[in-house]
Amino acid sequence: MTKPRPKPRVLSPLADGQLVSEKPVLLPFMAPRLQGDCWPDGKIEISVWGCGKIANLTFSGWRGPFTYAPNRIETSGGGLYVAQSAPVLFLKGAKLRTLVPSRRCAWWGSTMKREPVERLGERRIARTGWGVAIAEQRPAGIFLSAGASIEEATRALDLAQEDVIAEANAYVARCDEMPEASPLMRSMVSQSLHAALSSIRQDEHGDFGGLAAGQAYSAPARTYYRDGYWTLQALLARTPDAIRSQIELLARGIQPDGEAPSGVILTGPAQAEEWEKVRRSHPQIKEEHLRPGDWWSDHFDSPLFFILTIGDYIRSTGDNSPLSAHWGKVVAILDRYCALDTAGNGLPVKPAHDRDWADNVYRHGYVSYDIGLWVGALDVIAAYGGAIDENIAAKAAATAKKARASIDDVLLQASGTYADYGTKQDFVEDHLTLDSLTLLRYRAVSAESATRVLAKVASTLESRSNSDQPYGDWGVMCAFPPFKRPKDTRSKSAFAYRYHNGSDWPYLSGLYAEQRLVHGLEDAEYPLLRWWETCLEEGWMGAVEYFSPPWGRGSLLQGWSSMPAMAALAHKDKLCLAMS
Repeated sequence: MTKPRPKPRVLSPLADGQLVSEKPVLLPFMAPRLQGDCWPDGKIEISVWGCGKIANLTFSGWRGPFTYAPNRIETSGGGLYVAQSAPVLFLKGAKLRTLVPSRRCAWWGSTMKREPVERLGERRIARTGWGVAIAEQRPAGIFLSAGASIEEATRALDLAQEDVIAEANAYVARCDEMPEASPLMRSMVSQSLHAALSSIRQDEHGDFGGLAAGQAYSAPARTYYRDGYWTLQALLARTPDAIRSQIELLARGIQPDGEAPSGVILTGPAQAEEWEKVRRSHPQIKEEHLRPGDWWSDHFDSPLFFILTIGDYIRSTGDNSPLSAHWGKVVAILDRYCALDTAGNGLPVKPAHDRDWADNVYRHGYVSYDIGLWVGALDVIAAYGGAIDENIAAKAAATAKKARASIDDVLLQASGTYADYGTKQDFVEDHLTLDSLTLLRYRAVSAESATRVLAKVASTLESRSNSDQPYGDWGVMCAFPPFKRPKDTRSKSAFAYRYHNGSDWPYLSGLYAEQRLVHGLEDAEYPLLRWWETCLEEGWMGAVEYFSPPWGRGSLLQGWSSMPAMAALAHKDKLCLAMS
């Protein structure tokens, strides 16, 4: 099929993987401690991981054209450079105008009276009850630091201008892992990999602070089982120590009965105290977040992702110690899901609630996405658990065999695809979804079935091939047709083509591209790159969370949107890297 001519791009990819724009475009940035948004025409919002939003700064701004790279902007008159070793950035060629402390750490926090900004020569200090920001005008530009304390923010100013620029440039080079590719592919890999690498956070003592889901998911600071799992796919071969530490953080949230929340809260003391006030005082929030360390308790997919994370770590490193350390939690999870196998067919039945990745949808019964994860988790226990308990490993292997034999009976449709969710005795949502490809990733169905499903995805979910959706060629839909039973959806997903109801989620597009490459199918470039082309067309700088034409985008700099980079780098020998 001939590809339609794309819309004009606000951002254009360069041969070196950077992006250029004539007009200023918002750049989200994220380093181990520091994060925020920079508008090149003269504004920065600054936050610190575990603390919250600290201050707004305005400056003289720069003139275009603007060249963008991960955590960096460059122009003829200056630019933004974000350090890695300390929470500080440098605004080259900029003149300081204002520094205003934030009145609350997050949208849900209490509004505080602003303290006056302290002036010490060319230095301005903005204090809040949860952190400090310091702006210092120097001859070549502005240094802006922040921290949980005045000591952390002050120490960061010890870095010289040359050091900050060198660290920023080294980080750009670290993200540039496909220099042989076309400008479009090279820039996608750079920005997508940036989303994963920048998700590795630190606390104020320099210790591992979790994998952030994204820049917008830091108040309260938390790390997710689900988002973290897809994010760490790009990190396993690059930063295995971070994955080992991530497992320890996730283990905190596993309950004795195998339940786990969507995420584990990792805030610093001030933000933790503020969040706990909110959690206790709002009945709906308290109902969702049952325990102080929980972010949205009892998610159906989270315990399975905990086991999958351990399995992927073992496969990547050969280190079985996390499984031994947390064997009791793994067995509790196994028992929990075996108890949900009400039909004795090896398949757990999900309650009718909105607590898995599709958290705006009340999926129930046999859910393809969750069953794929379940089979993958069983395989981990069977493969690596025998050295700890042969009986448990054998139970997992037998359950996996039974589950695989049962999937077609409960989920296979006449079209050759697998239903989203439901039971034949009640209701089946039979539309095609990208998240059902977990069945393929964890080899829960045969290779023949996988090839058949991938062909249907290409003809149905790739928007360029689907004339029944009204928006032309814009990306890969996560579901089509829209949900047929309105009462099963809520909030954003209640609208066709929005959120879980048909948006393009780059992490799922990456999963789809990966499966095309794994099964030796051509044209993985479309799911790898079409979402990125839309970002460039719209002027969205960085790896977006999700989007669709009638509804716009989600957050920028989203960790699990590194899946396209992971798929491209893992299978680059199969890609047409010279594609323009």
